[in-house]
Amino acid sequence: MSVSTRRRSAWVALAALGTSSILAVAGLTPAVAAARSGSPGATSALAADVPAALPAALPAGAPAAVVGVDGEYTQRFLTMYNKIKDPANGYFSAQGIPYHSVETLIVEAPDYGHETTSEAYSYWVWLEALYGQVTGDWAPLNHAWATLEAYMIPTSADQPTNSFYNANSPATYAAEYNHPSSYPSQLNSGVSSGQDPIAGELKTTYGTSDIYGMHWLADVDNVYGFGATPGAGCELGPTATGTSYINTFQRGPQESVWETVPQPSCEEFTYGGKNGFLDLFTGDSSYAKQWKYTNAPDADARAVEAVYWAKKWAAEQGKSADVAATVAKATKMGDYLRYSLFDKYFKTIGCTSPSCAAGTGKTSAHYLLSWYYAWGGATDTSAGWAWRIGSSHAHFGYQNPLAAWVLSTDADMTPKSATAKTDWATSLERQLEFYRWLQAPEGGIAGGATNSWDGAYATPPAGTPTFYGMAYTVAPVYNDPPSNQWFGMQAWGMERVAELYYASGNAQAKAVLDKWVPWVLANTTVTSTSWQIPSELTWTGKPDTWNKTNPGANAGLSVSVKSYGQDVGVAGDLSRTLLFYAAKSGDTAAQAKAKGLLDAIWAQNQDPLGVSADETRTDYQRFDDTYVAGGNGVYIPAAWTGTMPNGDVIKPGVSFQDIRSFYKNDPAYAKVQTYLNGGAAPTFRYHRFWAQTAIAGAMADYDRLFGTSTPDTTAPTAPTGLTAGTITSTTVPLTWTASTDDKAVTGYDVYRNGTLAGSTTTTSYTATGLTPSTAYQFTVRAKDAAGNVSASSAALSVTTTATPVDTTAPSVPTGLATTSVTQTSVGLTWVASTDAGSGVAGYQVYRGGTLVGSPTGTTFTDTGLTAATAYSYTVKATDVAGNVSAASAPLAVTTAPVTPTGTCTVRYTTNDWSTGFTGSVRITNTGTSAITGWALRFSFTGGQQVQQGWSASWSQTGTAVTATNLGWNGTLAPGASTDVGFNGSHTGSNPKPTAFTLNGSPCTIG
Repeated sequence: MSVSTRRRSAWVALAALGTSSILAVAGLTPAVAAARSGSPGATSALAADVPAALPAALPAGAPAAVVGVDGEYTQRFLTMYNKIKDPANGYFSAQGIPYHSVETLIVEAPDYGHETTSEAYSYWVWLEALYGQVTGDWAPLNHAWATLEAYMIPTSADQPTNSFYNANSPATYAAEYNHPSSYPSQLNSGVSSGQDPIAGELKTTYGTSDIYGMHWLADVDNVYGFGATPGAGCELGPTATGTSYINTFQRGPQESVWETVPQPSCEEFTYGGKNGFLDLFTGDSSYAKQWKYTNAPDADARAVEAVYWAKKWAAEQGKSADVAATVAKATKMGDYLRYSLFDKYFKTIGCTSPSCAAGTGKTSAHYLLSWYYAWGGATDTSAGWAWRIGSSHAHFGYQNPLAAWVLSTDADMTPKSATAKTDWATSLERQLEFYRWLQAPEGGIAGGATNSWDGAYATPPAGTPTFYGMAYTVAPVYNDPPSNQWFGMQAWGMERVAELYYASGNAQAKAVLDKWVPWVLANTTVTSTSWQIPSELTWTGKPDTWNKTNPGANAGLSVSVKSYGQDVGVAGDLSRTLLFYAAKSGDTAAQAKAKGLLDAIWAQNQDPLGVSADETRTDYQRFDDTYVAGGNGVYIPAAWTGTMPNGDVIKPGVSFQDIRSFYKNDPAYAKVQTYLNGGAAPTFRYHRFWAQTAIAGAMADYDRLFGTSTPDTTAPTAPTGLTAGTITSTTVPLTWTASTDDKAVTGYDVYRNGTLAGSTTTTSYTATGLTPSTAYQFTVRAKDAAGNVSASSAALSVTTTATPVDTTAPSVPTGLATTSVTQTSVGLTWVASTDAGSGVAGYQVYRGGTLVGSPTGTTFTDTGLTAATAYSYTVKATDVAGNVSAASAPLAVTTAPVTPTGTCTVRYTTNDWSTGFTGSVRITNTGTSAITGWALRFSFTGGQQVQQGWSASWSQTGTAVTATNLGWNGTLAPGASTDVGFNGSHTGSNPKPTAFTLNGSPCTIG
């Protein structure tokens, strides 16, 4: 599925306190989207501050296998869980923070894979809730929340001036515009904002003015270098370690991810222009240093939803006390989540002019989960001010009636504030009406509604349908691509409706599902070799104006499926929707379709990291797009200039990658560059955190809702139609007709003369390494996930051909070129030779007249060379028969000159546990000249082993460890530092290295 159809974060129009000298810019909302035992430490269960003891770093090993747990799908869940939690697979940072994706080169709502979102955290909480249900171990759930609290909910130090907030004047108005080129938006104190009706009771209830909600986006590895580190500082810069609060979207519904300008969530004017990044978004007479955060309501609601189920399952296990503290925190989060139920500037609902009435009491509440809420304030506590806003825009895909039901009916999870229970009870009813209002006759749910037409409280066009005075909009919040084009919004939104129906039997939820489920079943296809679900939707018409007592039929609204695809994450959440619905309604077709999807994905899409499918990214052509007047591209106002922390210049005419030059050093960037140069669109297989947990969750749901203790003892049918393709002297290609199984065939074993020769998940296999002129007999057996094996296929007898006499040498290698040149090594590559006889066996690489290597592939690195020395290389090809080609054209190469090495200091620290540890290394150039290219070397004395590392290329031979620079941190100016690190293992003792060298020179240990 093209990411052009994937959900993208919204922009937030701007808000500030009512003073012309003060600017407060709201951040943006959540992304598309996106661990172990431990306790929150010594803090109160309801404290918003960083826990006294931060969550431990990710353990070095995957979780131990869980024994005594029945169920085929439960075992699949545990397989997925272990893959996600295995540090070697790269789902978590060294701090234990979930990345948006394992892969770094991915652009959708997060503009970099190793950012994270509140969405990813909420899916993590769901994952650990399911793990607790399966195993009875609730420590991982509590640890996930502690990490969320430490790194995604701003601490008191991160929101220092909330005490100055005036609920009677929440923020100063600034209009939203339909195109980024209309920004900055001028603050306008002449437009009144209403009263904030919940600030006072929240402060009374919790004794603090701080907000307990997640910010939506963080730069986990501080790749941008803003260094807005939770609890530690505002703009600490590129040398700061750990996660950093950032923002992207800011300028209206047309601003796609390709047009954003990343900025820190705490602004001290250190980076950007003279006013930091503020004057790109909001116009004012002067600008103040400030902090600002944006909450993604669907993520916070999902976290509440997951903790509700954890509470229920823990109670069934007699372990309510194990999750009580986390339940209390989720309930508190639900109390603050009410800010999303209010209009942006707390104006009355049904507003159609900037001069409409300011809200009082709850007249500004639309009671829907809107696209965001945001808050901010000054960094100067001696001249403090603060602001808060809700949002006027509501998308059906963000609603969570299950969370509203829990927060209004569950005695353990009803928030403590005086009016919270009533607010959530009203929201539950309003959300269910919202779904019914937006449902097309076919079953799909249309976009949403806004209380601020065009983001400026304009009057909607005549004939626009309304919902309690809010105007219908087919694509709420963002238009590039349209926010209701991606089918994932359907799966996300309806899963929560299905959970509500399952948990409570709500009749309104059932009525919506009874129309939606048949539409989805008709558009979902599963076979033994493939599957597909809707990908993009097309909408026409509009709903009727809502009448609660007499709802319309929406005859003028229609939806059709524009395209189909294999989005594994959406398929996971779609399966969960169908399973909850089927478990309550008894709909066997929905259950069977969900099971078929899960079985197909398990059989067809597994890989070492989880599950994935090919994604062709035609939108990556926008990497180098520059602004076209009135169209796409990064808009920078005329004469505005600034810099990113790494020195990238921000000015009119820059592209997405111009202000993200680090992407050019990404291992996958060559595929993008080939595309930009006119080649084919690149294809990737991504492992998004949210998608993996969605599939894992669906597997756990299946056994919990439908599983039995009866094992699968039915074997697949025997393969048929075994035939051979073109036989050679050493190979036999085999194909056969697929077997069938009551659940799913997971693979085939191929036998040669009664001995297992190999296995495959497809219906083809090539036997290799055979002897010429020899008879062989092949059979094939099918197997399923439970380990059942079919009877053998009918035997196939074949005889390999005789070995032909080969006297023809391979073609001469061409295109000899360098891939890298250092002081001591030369990397070489060339175009593969061909051979019509026995086949190319390998190559001989010559330095001058001396043979220096015999690789089998078309690359080779010659090492042990002398700096600043000229060498000449040639390559010859050899075939299996021993024939050798003529030499390639020679390639002259001169190694890099010696770089003067300054003196250095190394700071080495570890975070240890059981048999693992995280090593953190800071390298500082204390000399007077720059270091260009570096290699750090040290030795372990206790048997430690490096498992995986970051920010450097790590290798280990015996006890000797070497870390060499990457492209982005290879130059160290005098006084400059770089931070690198790794996860390692030890056997119980972890002594620190006693000596370090940088480019051969000893370093001081500091």
